[in-house]
Amino acid sequence: MLDKILIKIKKYIPIKVFSFFQPAYHYTLALAAAVYYRFPSRKIKVIGVTGTKGKSTTTEIINAIIEEAGYKTAVSNTIRYKIDKESTDNKFKMSMPGRFFVQRLIRKAVKAKCDYVILEMTSQGTIQFRHKFIQLDSFVFTNLSPEHIESHGTYEEYINAKVKIACEMINSKKSERIIVANADDKESQRFLSCDSDKKTTYSTKDAEPYSVGLDGISFSFAGRRIHSNLSGLFNLYNLLAGMVCAKNLGISDEVIIRTVEKFNGVRGRVEKILEGQDFNVIVDYAHTPDSLEKVYQVFEGSRNICVLGGTGGGRDNWKRKEMGRIADAYCDEIFLTNEDPYDENPDKIVADVALGIKDKEPTIIMDRRIAIAEAIKHAKTGDSILITGKGTDPCIMGPNGTKTPWDDATVAREELKKLLSSI
Repeated sequence: MLDKILIKIKKYIPIKVFSFFQPAYHYTLALAAAVYYRFPSRKIKVIGVTGTKGKSTTTEIINAIIEEAGYKTAVSNTIRYKIDKESTDNKFKMSMPGRFFVQRLIRKAVKAKCDYVILEMTSQGTIQFRHKFIQLDSFVFTNLSPEHIESHGTYEEYINAKVKIACEMINSKKSERIIVANADDKESQRFLSCDSDKKTTYSTKDAEPYSVGLDGISFSFAGRRIHSNLSGLFNLYNLLAGMVCAKNLGISDEVIIRTVEKFNGVRGRVEKILEGQDFNVIVDYAHTPDSLEKVYQVFEGSRNICVLGGTGGGRDNWKRKEMGRIADAYCDEIFLTNEDPYDENPDKIVADVALGIKDKEPTIIMDRRIAIAEAIKHAKTGDSILITGKGTDPCIMGPNGTKTPWDDATVAREELKKLLSSI
């Protein structure tokens, strides 16, 4: 395979030389992948979704609506890869996989006679030109907040990397190219300034009057009142993004509304773990201060027991203390634990998070399973245990590339069953 040959050649190139030629290297890989798989995006309708948060959920909402309308779809996001009825968990810990993988997936979707492919697209992927040679029909922007600053250098460069995905539409030969942007986000105009045939927005103003609670979201759409089983204001935004995108694809309001009312969310995103207990156990991917706070706000009405780490080692050090501060503000009990230390000392990461906790005494348990088990043991009727940071991540990343198989939801279920069986 050409990609493996190029990767082997890379090993023999001095680091300084490679750094200089890195953009050309990544561009060459992107072009080689597109050529090898015969530019498959030309043969299928492609929807790209980007933003800091909500990408995976939005791709799944769009997919559900399009399938409900009777079309065949393919999906690539942080959670899974799907071609028609065949779905595989994403175990790569990459929201947007390598160039050859993406082009191969699109080619398989074409071969399977799918009508649409829905892609989660990232700023990290943009650095390596993974967005190149993918001709988009539709582009959806969810929101922006600081993330991956170490990779991009500055927040401004992070924003620019996201905008590049939308502006790549100028190279798309598709007809009726559409940009859908979150009008409530201050950076939306940057995306709307990119070239396309149609530009449209969504806003919570469009959903008024709306109410958000633990039991779901009620809001207005196309003159109808709708109830969704999802929780949180952030999910109202995700729903609106998917619904407006689908409407602009020509899908009827009836199909859109019917899909939304029966859509029950996705794994690892405010996922409710139910084993007959009389308290909430929630698993969520929240790994930025903004997303963490938004998840905690959903459960402000309950007594909250929070399990969190400091997200990935070697990156975004700035947010650790801030995440500790947020946990201090919203959580009644705090369990700090290991997450994805990579080559950094996990004790140092947790200590950085603890610096933000002033009013409570956090319990530090580095074994993540034991931390989850202890949190469950502390729960009383009506409490909420909020396990954040990993969502559907399939492993804990350790030093020297080691991977420990992991799944927060599975571990939470196992520990719940142990507790309930002992009562």
